[in-house]
Amino acid sequence: MTSTSDDRPDLARLSLLVVDDNEQMRTIIGAVLSAAGVRRLHFAPDGRHGLASLAANEIDVAFVDYEMPVMHGLDFISGVRALSGEKRFLPIIMLTGHSDLKRLNAARDRGVTEFLAKPVSARTILKRLETVIYHPRPFAQSPTFFGPDRRRRDDANYKGPRRRASDGAPVFEL
Repeated sequence: MTSTSDDRPDLARLSLLVVDDNEQMRTIIGAVLSAAGVRRLHFAPDGRHGLASLAANEIDVAFVDYEMPVMHGLDFISGVRALSGEKRFLPIIMLTGHSDLKRLNAARDRGVTEFLAKPVSARTILKRLETVIYHPRPFAQSPTFFGPDRRRRDDANYKGPRRRASDGAPVFEL
């Protein structure tokens, strides 16, 4: 992705995927992203069509609904994280009308990048997009997990046994 002169990414160069069974929600998210300068938008009504779109297109970020028929958002995330190559690192922003801790943890455990509760606003949609672009988290891999590092804080003063060590590599083993 190239940057503009003010060191902001050129959103016109981004290719985004919106996966939601609700046509009105796809339209709202698409309108916000288009107004922000995104020109390459792909839409899918469920996770299965979303994975097909991902296979057929170069996608930079996906917005994915939690609850959908055919294939819901959690299975979409698992499908993406199980891919080989660069596509498995796709930033995924989960959309849901039910933002309880159980759903948040389920999405996090599947490897979601960010979480966005409905109803959404233009500001929150763009804030999450900005977060995955400007503040990408390193990916972690263990026998039972592959996805963005779930830890959000890096306390330089922490001296306990679970102190994280980073060698700058994009993927680290847990």
